[in-house]
Amino acid sequence: MTYRVPEKSFTPKIEYKDKPGRVADILKNPLANSPVAQIVYDDNTKGFVIAPEGMKIGDAVQGFVKAAAEVSEGTIVSAIETYPYSGPKLCRAPGSFAILVSKTQKECTIQLPSKKTKRINLQCRVTLGIPAGEGAKEKPLIKAGNKYHRAHARGKLYPRTSGGAMNAVDHPYGGGYTGLGKPKSVSRHAPPGRKVGSLSPKRTGKRK
Repeated sequence: MTYRVPEKSFTPKIEYKDKPGRVADILKNPLANSPVAQIVYDDNTKGFVIAPEGMKIGDAVQGFVKAAAEVSEGTIVSAIETYPYSGPKLCRAPGSFAILVSKTQKECTIQLPSKKTKRINLQCRVTLGIPAGEGAKEKPLIKAGNKYHRAHARGKLYPRTSGGAMNAVDHPYGGGYTGLGKPKSVSRHAPPGRKVGSLSPKRTGKRK
């Protein structure tokens, strides 16, 4: 089905475990762009965490996961929990990070990549460092086939034909006319085949 992401044989569950271990392998995460590190803990259990830049196989991860209360102000952190033991939620993408700005007795303030600030509980766990994998999107695709496989792995429709390139019977914008041919604004209650363009806009035209 279109827009349905194919099932993956490997779906790592990213979670924090408060025990020491060692990095067994660095793996590609098919569900995200940042790689994951497989951790073998001292009690022989396994788990996955988002691999930060500089991590390599064989590294010890004791102290790798810390609560915000243990981190000093100005430290770069990533894979941040929104509330204690919720699992990493913020700054998981490659190259994204937050800065711990200030702390109080119960909360701390972090600055997100958008420059906005957010308050979180001091017991929320974070990862020190920046998630690895930055710059992967800067590599040129070279061929349309590479774009096709990348899009369909994420359930995206590609290639996508523009409405103006279609026949008049196939799309409201079709028919060879260089303009739209019909108003771009359309009622919210229009049937599915007609509902293209600006859906129930409050206003149209160029702003003065």
